[in-house]
Amino acid sequence: MEVVILPGAKPIAALAADAIEALLRNKPDAVLGLATGSSPLPVYEELERRHRRGLDFSRVRAFALDEYVGLPPGHPGSYREVIRREFTGRVNIRPENVHGPDGEAADVPAACRAFEEAIRAAGGVDLQLLGLGTDGHIGFNEPGSSLASRTRIKTLVEQTRRDNARFFSNLAEVPHHVITQGLGTILEARHVILLATGAQKAQAVRDLVEGPVAAICPASVLQLHPHVTVLLDEAAASSLRLADYYRHSYDSKPRWQGL
Repeated sequence: MEVVILPGAKPIAALAADAIEALLRNKPDAVLGLATGSSPLPVYEELERRHRRGLDFSRVRAFALDEYVGLPPGHPGSYREVIRREFTGRVNIRPENVHGPDGEAADVPAACRAFEEAIRAAGGVDLQLLGLGTDGHIGFNEPGSSLASRTRIKTLVEQTRRDNARFFSNLAEVPHHVITQGLGTILEARHVILLATGAQKAQAVRDLVEGPVAAICPASVLQLHPHVTVLLDEAAASSLRLADYYRHSYDSKPRWQGL
């Protein structure tokens, strides 16, 4: 796991976009894993700017991490709509190449299996973007999630519903259930980039990076992944015991190594 501490959201977005651009230059039909929430928005904005300068997404395939259960098609709070509004609708990814869990499925377990199969059929995710919940969740794998879990339905804890209420008119509109990629599913991505900013994420970041691998902090499972990059601002990194070491390691790494 590589931990990179940067001054703020803009340099974090630029570095994440560098990794995505390098991937697409080398593999134009790469498979991206897309996260929602606030953390990836600056990355999507930066990728849109690079697209206007010529970065091509026409052969890219993408899979969303999760989707609310029960929201009608086109609902502004649905993650399919958020992904379209904030990213895929602003670049030249073909709409048919963007996939998400089916939150309207009559047979949810079958829809989950179909989504897993679609990822496998695409060859797996090359680069997965992740945010980090204040309680250490990634995707909607809440504390207590199986570290080997696959795409499935999950019940949201109230803190997560409160955190996400800003995307709805009020808390009562936030669904109680989601379909989410599992931790085992996420671990199969070839490269994971996790983004976290703000002091409210500091404890979760410490648990993720320096704590034990445990279901109480689902993101800690990323310690078992061979290629994880954690991009933090100073506030999110403020509780890390080895912060000086992470800074030194990044400042001293060979430029050819990239992320």
